[in-house]
Amino acid sequence: MPHPSTPFGEELRKRRLEAGLSLTDLSRLVHYSKAQLSKVERDIKAPSRDLARLCDAALGADGALIALSTPATVDSSTVSAPGRVEEENWMMQLSPDGPSSFGHVGRREVMNAGAAALMTWRSDGSGPASPAAGTGMLEASRLLFTHYRRLGQAVEPGLLLPVLIAQTHTLRELSAQSDSGTRRHLLALGSRYAEYVGWLVQETGDERGALWWTQRAVDLAAAGGDQALAGYALVRRALVTLYREDAEQTVALARRAQSGVLPSRIRGLAAQREAQGHALAGDVGACLRALDRARTLLARPNDGGDGPVIGSMHLPDSVGMVTGWCLVDLGRPREAGEELDRQLSRVGPDAVRTQVRYGVRRALAYASAGEIDHACALTEPLLDGVTAVRSVTVTIDLRRLARVLGRYLDHPPVRRLAPRLGTLTRPTTPLEESPS
Repeated sequence: MPHPSTPFGEELRKRRLEAGLSLTDLSRLVHYSKAQLSKVERDIKAPSRDLARLCDAALGADGALIALSTPATVDSSTVSAPGRVEEENWMMQLSPDGPSSFGHVGRREVMNAGAAALMTWRSDGSGPASPAAGTGMLEASRLLFTHYRRLGQAVEPGLLLPVLIAQTHTLRELSAQSDSGTRRHLLALGSRYAEYVGWLVQETGDERGALWWTQRAVDLAAAGGDQALAGYALVRRALVTLYREDAEQTVALARRAQSGVLPSRIRGLAAQREAQGHALAGDVGACLRALDRARTLLARPNDGGDGPVIGSMHLPDSVGMVTGWCLVDLGRPREAGEELDRQLSRVGPDAVRTQVRYGVRRALAYASAGEIDHACALTEPLLDGVTAVRSVTVTIDLRRLARVLGRYLDHPPVRRLAPRLGTLTRPTTPLEESPS
């Protein structure tokens, strides 16, 4: 490995010459111009992360070039889960013209605000709920949860979050009035609602809010006797660091979630996340080993209880899809495109968010492989879906794609796409401004 202070350009030139490649040869391999590569080698121009990944793979650098192009690691304390809140009120404001907001406040703050400022209603909690009430709410909420997750594939998060938050609150409150058996099931389901809320909140770009809701999910599950969800919370925190391109923290968090005491599904999802972290670092061997481990774990019978399945329910082969995802970051775009072709052909047309998320990455793969017209043909039908689901995390990849296509403005398909891509990739939140 080169010394950390070695300039990227110096190391790139050294490895290119050792491989017996001219600048023209390398240009053909990575689909960047000879002039741009020359500027990078002379440290006149800083390499993009995508260029670093392609050069690393082309020269078999095993992550060394990627490491030289990687910015300083984000302070891990910024992605620590919020502490458990023992006593809190949830307050949601709904505006008639669309915007809504959610906040959590202490009970003392609510009292200080004055009763006249709020319209309130509640159960007085003077007696236990009937068994029929608890069972009926449980059955109805399970059916609703499946419908909400399907609906979440086609609409923006802001349309679903109010009802999901209200449903989580209802399950939490009803559990306090139910018998122990029903209470456990209500809290378990409430934890799944809260976890899904956390995912949708991250889709809006609010990392802190996403982590807060993930911790609420852990608290609800633990109150019902399920300690395993704390392991999945580590996988969710690793997703935040993944989109920050912090490979070290992503791998570390994912490994912590692979304890042998956790259900095999959680460990399998954690192994997938670990593979994505290794891909960011350019470590091919570690990435493939983690993917193999994930496939073995996820093939086992579900041992996570009788609640809704944790993780995506719209990926027929999640390991295959994540493999395609990783190959992009490993600088092997042609292989990535072919794998994502196979996987996306198996995803249902109603799973718009999934189609968009992995479809944009497939287009990025083909664009990085120099197949610009094909990448444009894949991108164009996705843009209505991008508008519909309003995903900040999808926008991060879309921005990467726009930068690659921006080098080919002489192609008519690129010129046609450019105005709309410019509108859809305009930064609006801190998460969207993450490095890529």
